[in-house]
Amino acid sequence: MERVGILVVCYGSRGVAMVDAFCRSEKYSAEVYVVDKQRNPFNVDKAKEHVVISDLDVRKICRFAEKYERKIDFGIIGPEKPIINGIRDIIEEKTNIPIICPTKEYAIEGSKVTQRRLFQEVVPETNPVFKVFDPKDYSSVDHVKRDVYAWLDELNDQVAVKPDNPAAGKGVGVWGDHFSTREQLFEHFLSNYKHGPVIIEEKLEGEESSFQAFCDGKHLVPVPDTRDYKRAFDGDKGPNTGGMGSYKDVGDWPPFMTSSDKMKEIEIMNSIFKKLRGKASNPDLRGMPFYDAFMHTKKGPKILENNSRSGDPEIQNILPIFKDDFVDVCFRIIDGNLTRIEIEEKATVVTYKAPPAYGGFKDVFPQRVDWSDVNRPVDLTATHELSEKWGDGIRIYPGSMELRDGQTYALKSRTLCVVGIADDIESARQISLDGIRAIKGGSLWYRTDIASKEHIAKSVSHMKMLRTLE
Repeated sequence: MERVGILVVCYGSRGVAMVDAFCRSEKYSAEVYVVDKQRNPFNVDKAKEHVVISDLDVRKICRFAEKYERKIDFGIIGPEKPIINGIRDIIEEKTNIPIICPTKEYAIEGSKVTQRRLFQEVVPETNPVFKVFDPKDYSSVDHVKRDVYAWLDELNDQVAVKPDNPAAGKGVGVWGDHFSTREQLFEHFLSNYKHGPVIIEEKLEGEESSFQAFCDGKHLVPVPDTRDYKRAFDGDKGPNTGGMGSYKDVGDWPPFMTSSDKMKEIEIMNSIFKKLRGKASNPDLRGMPFYDAFMHTKKGPKILENNSRSGDPEIQNILPIFKDDFVDVCFRIIDGNLTRIEIEEKATVVTYKAPPAYGGFKDVFPQRVDWSDVNRPVDLTATHELSEKWGDGIRIYPGSMELRDGQTYALKSRTLCVVGIADDIESARQISLDGIRAIKGGSLWYRTDIASKEHIAKSVSHMKMLRTLE
């Protein structure tokens, strides 16, 4: 087997899924050089070299890459922070290592205002009605408050509030979900406004899907859509999270979508891609420049936001069922000849477990927290034993976990996910839940309704109702 050295910048289960995909190669002997936020037990076990850079500082990551430059054939970046901060620009300037992610200029995830204005220019029909409130345009809080309230009058308060910078303030807030009075909304607005521009846009009604596409600079290659579960608790209650789970159907779109919905998504994203690509090719877009949240409404698909990297948990639905070797896919991305990706016709379900503090679980459900178990190691023994039962139908991807003295402990974010793979959604869901229930320690919790028949039926019914209103 041909040896290949791969730099993986990782944080959480998304990066672990990439490492797993490389290590499962039947064509290459993959040696992975992993930069991690902590001693992730999976990565420590699989890596040729493993280093912890807890702040994912791009200069420190570059120094690690320089150290092993002669052994690394290419690199791939998982988390958004280094991409937005120009990790590719820096490593490719200092080394001969090609990096798979957009350059800083094309990491449009870094500015929601930039995204909205780009979409307005290229595909205005996909934009919700929006307005940007920039601190440079206002002399006082009272001044901006008057304009905010006037805009709320126009939209009957049915709005979403979004900071320009993804790391600013309290993040995205939605009327009816995060606030129910103008006073609460304006407090949320100000928490973001003090960091920079804020968008207030119309609240959209519909069903959400996640669109992901790999790119070699010349071609945009979509993978099947998935459905993410952002809200913390069952029944889509509680605060937004990084995603408590997701599912993929056997085909290329979830049950509530149609083939024309998928084709429309591809048409929209190709229009944006062609605008950024120019006439022939733009290697700066290499990687996954478009991971988009679409809201399917009575007026068609609308873009909620664009991300300049793969989704977490959505990419965990996709990588385990690649027919193509992921190493070959990456080489084709670098060489500019990625025209398609073969993916198995399987359903996949991802379920996350998280610590009590995550998503406010301990505050909402204190009676369900075993406080004596919180600081105990997380035991994955029984979960790994399920591989004998399910074979390639199950994957266990540690996320916010740390290896200490031979034992693994949960940290503050989503601890780990279990991927179930099967011939239908319900079977994949049962495998995922089988693995989740076998995890012991840390008093971890999870949503029980990820990809449930009831939740899917509700989304299908909702879309049927909206389509009758078109």
